[in-house]
Amino acid sequence: MDKESSVSVDKLTLTPLPNIPLIRPDDDLTDLILTSCKDANLTLQENDILVIAQKVVSKAEGRLVNLADVTPSPAALELAARSEKDPRLCELILQESKAVLRVRPGLVIVEHKLGFVCANAGIDHSNVAPASQSSARPEDLWYLLLPEDADRSAQRIRAGLEAAAGVRLGVSIIDSHGRAWREGTVGVTIGLSGLPAVMDERGWKDLFGYELRVTVVGVADELAAAASLMMGQAAEGTPVVHVRGFPYPLGEGRLQDLLRPKEKDLFR
Repeated sequence: MDKESSVSVDKLTLTPLPNIPLIRPDDDLTDLILTSCKDANLTLQENDILVIAQKVVSKAEGRLVNLADVTPSPAALELAARSEKDPRLCELILQESKAVLRVRPGLVIVEHKLGFVCANAGIDHSNVAPASQSSARPEDLWYLLLPEDADRSAQRIRAGLEAAAGVRLGVSIIDSHGRAWREGTVGVTIGLSGLPAVMDERGWKDLFGYELRVTVVGVADELAAAASLMMGQAAEGTPVVHVRGFPYPLGEGRLQDLLRPKEKDLFR
């Protein structure tokens, strides 16, 4: 977009894709999404975007960990005493983090290995089933880690979808994060391919001709929040949302574009 441009949204359509099954390790998300599009009588078109919940990506990539198989380190034991969490879970949190930033009973805030700040390293226990029901043991307690490289995951899914559909697409992988100073979680992007992460509107003109000087919009996160409304947080079982009418040109964004450099972070 040139500096004189403004965003015009004629219609933005978000469609939850149906019949996505419970995902197991090594499931082919590309095939499942394409089948779901057919079930919804939806043909992928140029510039469509697929927004995908992190949980199904992590499950397909085998990011399941059984706490019964985790041995906590001395650092994990110390963190467990401060946070009142299971020491084995604290061990996973430390393994998935660059740094622990804040701790209180029931909560650990970290800088994740992928670079963003989040609670408990994004490790989740809700809607996580054993990797194999037939081999389940009473002591088993399964948790799910974030993808090792969510940008790479998005690129791989996008490549498969584009090869099948013959059109240019975007793919965003999202998770639910809390925010400093505000209650409630919202959907945010943790990996993307084929769409911009941010849109720099500095130099654009407002309605009265004033030139914007500081406006940089996190468009991927805005889309993530909208799609998260369609997905829900509990038993909805809707992990993929199709988007048509995204009001910005598609481009090659990455997670790093959304992360504020530490030297500009006033709250750490």
